[in-house]
Amino acid sequence: MSYVAAVCGKGAEVNQVKEQLLQSNPVLEAFGNAKTVRNDNSSRFGKYMDIEFDFKGDPLGGVISNYLLEKSRVVKQPRGERNFHVFYQLLSGASEELLYKLKLERDFSRYNYLSLDSAKVNGVDDAANFRTVRNAMQIVGFLDHEAEAVLEVVAAVLKLGNIEFKPESRVNGLDESKIKDKNELKEICELTSIDQVVLERAFSFRTVEAKQEKVSTTLNVAQAYYARDALAKNLYSRLFSWLVNRINESIKAQTKVRKKVMGVLDIYGFEIFEDNSFEQFIINYCNEKLQQIFIELTLKEEQEEYIREDIEWTHIDYFNNAIICDLIENNTNGILAMLDEECLRPGTVTDETFLEKLNQVCATHQHFESRMSKCSRFLNDTTLPHSCFRIQHYAGKVLYQVEGFVDKNNDLLYRDLSQAMWKAGHSLIKSLFPEGNPAKVNLKRPPTAGSQFKASVATLMRNLQTKNPNYIRCIKPNDKKAAHIFNESLVCHQIRYLGLLENVRVRRAGYAFRQAYEPCLERYKMLCKQTWPHWKGPARSGVEVLFNELEIPVEEHSFGRSKIFIRNPRTLFQLEDLRKQRLEDLATLIQKIYRGWKCRTHFLLMKRSQVVIAAWYRRYAQQKRYQQIKSSALVIQSYIRGWKARKILRELKHQKRCKEAATTIAAYWHGTQARRELKRLKEEARRKHAVAVIWAYWLGLKVRREYRKFFRANAGKKIYEFTLQRIVQKYLLEMKNKMPSLSPIDKNWPSRPYLFLDSTHKELKRIFHLWRCKKYRDQFTDQQKLIYEEKLEASELFKDKKALYPSSVGQPFQGAYLEINKNPKYKKLKDAIEEKIIIAEVVNKINRANGKSTSRIFLLTNNNLLLADQKSGQIKSEVPLVDVTKVSMSSQNDGFFAVHLKEGSEAASKGDFLFSSDHLIEMATKLYRTTLSQTKQKLNIEISDEFLVQFRQDKVCVKFIQGNQKNGSVPTCKRKNNRLLEVAVP
Repeated sequence: MSYVAAVCGKGAEVNQVKEQLLQSNPVLEAFGNAKTVRNDNSSRFGKYMDIEFDFKGDPLGGVISNYLLEKSRVVKQPRGERNFHVFYQLLSGASEELLYKLKLERDFSRYNYLSLDSAKVNGVDDAANFRTVRNAMQIVGFLDHEAEAVLEVVAAVLKLGNIEFKPESRVNGLDESKIKDKNELKEICELTSIDQVVLERAFSFRTVEAKQEKVSTTLNVAQAYYARDALAKNLYSRLFSWLVNRINESIKAQTKVRKKVMGVLDIYGFEIFEDNSFEQFIINYCNEKLQQIFIELTLKEEQEEYIREDIEWTHIDYFNNAIICDLIENNTNGILAMLDEECLRPGTVTDETFLEKLNQVCATHQHFESRMSKCSRFLNDTTLPHSCFRIQHYAGKVLYQVEGFVDKNNDLLYRDLSQAMWKAGHSLIKSLFPEGNPAKVNLKRPPTAGSQFKASVATLMRNLQTKNPNYIRCIKPNDKKAAHIFNESLVCHQIRYLGLLENVRVRRAGYAFRQAYEPCLERYKMLCKQTWPHWKGPARSGVEVLFNELEIPVEEHSFGRSKIFIRNPRTLFQLEDLRKQRLEDLATLIQKIYRGWKCRTHFLLMKRSQVVIAAWYRRYAQQKRYQQIKSSALVIQSYIRGWKARKILRELKHQKRCKEAATTIAAYWHGTQARRELKRLKEEARRKHAVAVIWAYWLGLKVRREYRKFFRANAGKKIYEFTLQRIVQKYLLEMKNKMPSLSPIDKNWPSRPYLFLDSTHKELKRIFHLWRCKKYRDQFTDQQKLIYEEKLEASELFKDKKALYPSSVGQPFQGAYLEINKNPKYKKLKDAIEEKIIIAEVVNKINRANGKSTSRIFLLTNNNLLLADQKSGQIKSEVPLVDVTKVSMSSQNDGFFAVHLKEGSEAASKGDFLFSSDHLIEMATKLYRTTLSQTKQKLNIEISDEFLVQFRQDKVCVKFIQGNQKNGSVPTCKRKNNRLLEVAVP
């Protein structure tokens, strides 16, 4: 990957794609790699990546496929090996704040799922690697909340290993398990947002569904531990698959251009350990399939091609491992098929029964060995234990421990645990367990791990066969993971089982290069004059002519049916050198012709440009000469016209000066005459003004002499009126500045400044109050006016008469306390009433027999009063308003009231009604107003602490008394005798 990134192009977008492709490796290695006895960074999963390139060779994106994560490593590791890297990196590199948030501690020994003998690896800094992984996740495109969710799942897996169980016997004799310390369980539930009771039950019980039946059984301690480990493995495995899918979303190609694809397969190699289990069996099966592809594409196909092309060839023998692949994957007698059949078989299924079946079916197979098989040659083989079987792979013999094969192949996760995970409030965990949705319960048994891996390998093989493969064989020099040590026997063994010796023999005996005639002729035809530039005959004939012209030795090449075969790479290199030299010569020729064409084109362009420029210059020169002649003529004309104009101007000026002299003399004469006349008129006007002034003074003197006689009799009255007017004016101006607010309830009013203004002051206060009340009323809507009218009516009826009235003043009259139109429970009641409902309230109807109450719905319409059952909504009584004669109530602080009906009416057959309500004032007011509106008669409201109520044929006295109540401030009603109901009011 680093090499591909280094040789690709540059650019911001390309660099981003390359960086994402590179940074996907640290994330997958942290979650999918672990330390083994042979490798400190061993891949415990298979990875196939398709890298997509555009026509320039720049990467566009990629797609990753993963195969068989070794999830059993999560719960158990062999001696000398570690769990997956991410657990150690998280505990070593996470900050204290993050560890506290994840409820973790740095000490590895606190967690049962982590092996302690290899927790630290020399040369590996887990803390630095954790920072690298966090940075890589950010570069790949993980959001902050996604990265936090992933770490929370990892922490939950770690803490699952700390849950321990203890046995407990039930009354029926069955064993069940209980969690020893529920603190770990509580922390897991807090991390994953799962109900603790749900998860604890899932660890203790198992529910089995079959068709319409559901059976719940308890789990013993062993089964509980199995359920815990199965949940941890599934949780981690599904998290890893989610990580791969999330990375694919980020690195997939965004453009839909035509692209080329390079696939990179990085998968676990052949494994032979001291203890080999189901995981090593599956891994070695995958390597057998890859070896089969290698044999078919290198050894078998190449030799078959020589025979197909009629090339003289001596066959080279090699080992074909198809027989081993058939032993494992055969659909009827294969080991995987028998393992699936054993897992699905009813009855007791164990690893021993599986081994017995293998001994029966595969006993005669030459690559299968078992001490319990019918083959007598292994009966005394002490290297082959009874509980094992051995397969002779292409890489050597491998001994497999049969223990755990059935459980690992079943890979069973109890449905209770899946459903518990689906109920988690943690969005990531919930998405990992879609089968836990109760609405999507699937009773079909999930496919086994072996069949899933077999299908994945088959898909991988089909994909590889569509590609042109190139192999990178890794040879391990020693088993000590040390440098500068070369174990010759180990290296020779690897070379032999990888089939490299046969591959080298085939390559040395065969031809290094082959190519179809058409592309070969198209590539090298410029090396021969007869084939250049076009060859009109068959392609093979053209290639023969070409090779004869170049004098290539006969032993260096062979002509097949459809291809040319070249034995030595030197011959191919020679052809490439000749082609390169010829291409340089052709390039020089093309350059020469192009330069000549370019110079000729430039010359013709310059020639045409010179003609155009000369024509434009001649035109410009003539235009410039014409403009000079024209400007000279204009100058001469202007000078002649100016001389003529100046001559005429001099004559006109002389005539004008003569006229102006006569006018000036006349003006001076007229001015002298006007000034003399003006002086005369001014003198005459001064004389007349003096006479008028003397006459005015004389008249004033006469009036003052007459006025002095009456001044003292009228002056006091005028002064009094003037002073009074000024005082009133000042009073009104001060009132204007001291006016109170426009609120009708504001009692403030300016003080009276003068005693004689007392009546005026009071009248102004009354007028202002009336005016602001009118302004306030004008703001009301029709609905508000109706409410205030009802409140005013209630004040007239109950103020200073009913003790309950003051508490009702601040409460708005709503009327419809029951939303009958919106509540579907009362749909039947709503349909039965066609009139507008004025009030709808739940009241307590008092029973005359015992004084107990029953809830009823009290409905008041324009014409009727109705009572309905609160639960069913059925109408119990309907009373026309014309039959209501009176309403009685006490003067105390209670909600009891009686509705008296007209004697002899149909509604009065059962007598009057006695109710108790929390909205007595509102109900009585609305009943009074509605009756008055419909009957034009006022309803009698009787307020008394004793009144009579007609019950059927008897009259009962209802008496209200003061008393201490046991139930607080709620009035109680008791029947004293046949003629008395006593209501105790607190």
